[in-house]
Amino acid sequence: MAPQAEKHLAYTWVPRGGTVLFLRRHPENFLGGKWELPGGTVEPGEPPERTAVRETAEEAGLTITVTGERSRHTWRDVTGRDLLVHAIVYQGTESGLAGDVTLSPGEHDEFAWLTPERAAALDLLPHIRETLAAARPGSARGGSPA
Repeated sequence: MAPQAEKHLAYTWVPRGGTVLFLRRHPENFLGGKWELPGGTVEPGEPPERTAVRETAEEAGLTITVTGERSRHTWRDVTGRDLLVHAIVYQGTESGLAGDVTLSPGEHDEFAWLTPERAAALDLLPHIRETLAAARPGSARGGSPA
């Protein structure tokens, strides 16, 4: 029996002034219009923490440092492929001065800095909604910058 095919994703929870960065997927892309955190596919041989840093730079133009792990998620591929998807959401901190968000053309069409409470009203990807539900205002994991 062949081993189950797997895909690994890494995302970053980037806080700023009591808010968190959310990106809206471009409408012409897979799951277009859904909101997510900066993140993407872990490349072969790449540590997931490095993926989170790379994807945040590519998708939002921000330089971050991973400071911890917020959540882990696993689900079957939503398109029906025989694929198991694993995602890790990391806590990130902007490195140096807070920069301007610069979206990657064609990947995302909007961004917003929102409190977890306001973000709950967005059309979020399920694993991002689960991460958001675990956030508690005022806690170490609640979206307030360190």
